[in-house]
Amino acid sequence: MAQLRAFAALAEHLHFRDAAAALRMSQPALSGAVAALEETLNVRLVERTTRRVLLTPAGERVARRAETVLTELDRLVEEVQAASGTLVGPLRVGVIPTVAPYLLPVVLPRLAADFPRLELSVHEEQTEAIVADLQTGRLDVVVLALPSPVPGVTELTLYEEDFVLVAPAATGLPDPLPRETLADLDVILLNEGHCLRDQALDVCREVGARAAAATYATSLATLVQLVSGGLGVTLVPETALEVETRRAPDLAPRRFAGPAPFRRVGLAFRGTSPRAAEFGALADAIRTAVAEQVPAVRVARP
Repeated sequence: MAQLRAFAALAEHLHFRDAAAALRMSQPALSGAVAALEETLNVRLVERTTRRVLLTPAGERVARRAETVLTELDRLVEEVQAASGTLVGPLRVGVIPTVAPYLLPVVLPRLAADFPRLELSVHEEQTEAIVADLQTGRLDVVVLALPSPVPGVTELTLYEEDFVLVAPAATGLPDPLPRETLADLDVILLNEGHCLRDQALDVCREVGARAAAATYATSLATLVQLVSGGLGVTLVPETALEVETRRAPDLAPRRFAGPAPFRRVGLAFRGTSPRAAEFGALADAIRTAVAEQVPAVRVARP
């Protein structure tokens, strides 16, 4: 299955580097897997040129069947795992970058204790990437801000968390902060592709606030450092507040007067997956860990 999956990625990208990156493996390992599949089938599947990869006629036929075969194999694996017990064996989880650094340290010890036979692998990517991997079967379940941007997935809410405004202490903003105050401030945002950027923009649009057009960042850590340097203010989810602000001097976090803007974080998985009960158990374990260690968020009831 690994050899066929390697070839399917190569057929999709027609480039060894891009296909290897998509599978999170080295180019030599990808090339070896494709060569092994060619040896097994006793036929050449690809034509290697100096700049790109071309599929041979046999490669075209294999590529057309590969997706169906891999989908059925993934379904078979899911069914076997579902029958063998709750959260036993491999589980591939995707997590967005504005959740992973803050949620994983809280929940991983709980999962290790509750499900000792679980073989967990975690992939941190932006929403679009992990949802695409979920749809193609490369991931089993994802943790993201809800709602999911695609149909056909089942969502389980984990918790809700408020956004907190992070500003330089010299700004002298009131506490609690009326949401309308944002209209007088330069709000720094994450780069395009982060769902947190879209959520922050929604909050700004509600009150007619403006985003700082020339300043963006790829992470919450960078955003907070830019605020510390006096380039504006930003919105940070509650779970990230302590981690990010303790490394930046002269900041004054301000919570909003109610109702505060917030985001909903949850699990999403394919609606056709036979592992729905397992993912429900996973959600329960995450909720329990968050409720015990992050009292500032509102944990969802199962």
